[in-house]
Amino acid sequence: MHIGPLLIDRKTPLLAAPMEDITDPPFRALCRQHGADMVFTEFASSEGLLREARKTLNKLDVLENERPVGIQLFGHRVEAMVEAARITEAAGPDVIDLNFGCPVKKVIAKGAGAAMLKDPDRMVSIASAVVQAVKVPVTVKTRIGWDDSLKPIVEVAERLQDAGISMISIHGRTARQLYGGTADWSMIAEVKNNPRMHIPIIGNGDVISPETAREKLDRYGVDGLMIGRAMIGYPWIFREVRSFLETGTACAPPTLAERLEVSLGHLERSISRKGERLAVLEIRKHYARYFKGLPDFKPFKLQLMKTETLDQVKEVFGEIGRAY
Repeated sequence: MHIGPLLIDRKTPLLAAPMEDITDPPFRALCRQHGADMVFTEFASSEGLLREARKTLNKLDVLENERPVGIQLFGHRVEAMVEAARITEAAGPDVIDLNFGCPVKKVIAKGAGAAMLKDPDRMVSIASAVVQAVKVPVTVKTRIGWDDSLKPIVEVAERLQDAGISMISIHGRTARQLYGGTADWSMIAEVKNNPRMHIPIIGNGDVISPETAREKLDRYGVDGLMIGRAMIGYPWIFREVRSFLETGTACAPPTLAERLEVSLGHLERSISRKGERLAVLEIRKHYARYFKGLPDFKPFKLQLMKTETLDQVKEVFGEIGRAY
């Protein structure tokens, strides 16, 4: 699959969705290690980049072991997005991804993210201006619409392609749905099957297992799959999906030893970037799935949620290893 001049040498690429407070460099590297063909950063605010906010600038850090990687930007002002894209390009991503799909209140309240679906003209203006301002491929992540009465994705996708966008990832929900209900892949298929479309169309939403990945691919014919919530605390989802797509057989799930080793390595790499306190707090989002399926795990999870230091986490991990 080509994203502009960038080649993803895979028949059906598996992409790790950009997720705030999840897809930082340590976790992106884990996803690549376990089979993701491409990863994306947490979304960076265009306004924050212009203010040189330290937290936002940190989101531009990309490492060689996670390539190919896209840095995702959000904002609603054309001029700010253009300048932010130039700053982002200097950080050396393989692509710049425009966030036209985030439904979180603090983002849409600023007219950014999925709020752009209410203003396709502005969306296209931003896309066109950013494409002209940078040399790297520019991609878009969006949704099928704002709500049930406003689903402009088929027309919008054409216009984004005409503006020079090199790939579009589409989440099959409206902004109003947030992450509830069922993703409507029929509209993703409408975009893919539009004879005017020639850029890659990536499907996103409810890809939660090897079986659902196969079903989405066979039924809707997208060029690739993007996995979001199913990867939290479970980077192995990529290798499991890949195995099923290529062989029809699910590979073995990770052993307890592997779960402990990978989650501890994740934490240690996070500590090296963010410091112990913040890293120990942030990894709590991953624990439920790192150890999903272990019987009677709740007491250990409660202990992990109370840990504040690396040594405390190691102590609980030791108890988990002895118990199972």
